[in-house]
Amino acid sequence: MSTQQNTAGMWRLGGELPVNRIGFGAMRLTGRTAFGSRQDGSTAAVLRERSIAVLRRAVELGVNHIDTAAFYFSPLLSANELINRALAPYPDGLVIATKVWPGRDPSGEWWWARPEQLRGQVEENLRQLGRDHLDLVNLRVPPSRRDAPLAEHFGALAELREAGLVRHLGLSNATAAHLAEARAVAPVACVQNAFGIGAPAAERELLRACGEQGIAYVPFFAIAGTGREAGAGAGAGAAEDERVLGVARARGATPAQVRLAWTLAQGPHVLAIPGTGDLGHLAENVAAGALRLSAEELALLG
Repeated sequence: MSTQQNTAGMWRLGGELPVNRIGFGAMRLTGRTAFGSRQDGSTAAVLRERSIAVLRRAVELGVNHIDTAAFYFSPLLSANELINRALAPYPDGLVIATKVWPGRDPSGEWWWARPEQLRGQVEENLRQLGRDHLDLVNLRVPPSRRDAPLAEHFGALAELREAGLVRHLGLSNATAAHLAEARAVAPVACVQNAFGIGAPAAERELLRACGEQGIAYVPFFAIAGTGREAGAGAGAGAAEDERVLGVARARGATPAQVRLAWTLAQGPHVLAIPGTGDLGHLAENVAAGALRLSAEELALLG
């Protein structure tokens, strides 16, 4: 396993699944972002081979936590099926996390599952990944439900956990109120929210609270900059923060590496899942685990 990866440290998801703190997000593998519309100009065959190479190299570099979803697909490629093709039979210790509640029909149109439909979404992920259970399933809260209860949906997932289809449960795009509500139903292994430099105070407080409760906090958009899901590539956007650029120049690092290092410095329970379809960016992301920012640099970045 890569010494670069080991330097980022390890966390036990759900108190039992050891994962290295730099994982991999599968959203960009199909050439199209899940919530955006920008399409990679490469052909499907080129994208497929490139994505398979990236996945295999990620595991070689010590990545053992992959985040995916059945709704990560483009007209010709599916992230789950790429993972299956690249990595099955899966190596021991590889943790694959997925998300349910959102869904997309074959045309790409979005729909949101009712509680009784979550089993079908879980089974779809199982089928695509070629597994008999899912290590971690995050309930992805719809933007329109940020202030609404989720106990009925989370309870449906808890039943699937009891049935052995799911090992651990988490939340995505959730609030502190959602976390408290979910924990009253079943154990929560992680919270997966948008977070990065400049995150609002409420999100920073949720990150802190997760650490106190032994819950992993898994940021997405940690290095995506202002482009987020609609952007292309693996790093921050063109309008990069001057503070990030300054630290990057001083350290001989990329802005993306500085953002990842800052993210990991927020607590030992914080896990990064940067996504990319590029082997060079993958290596840079993994190497960021060795970058330790000083107290002054962390204070400068906020």
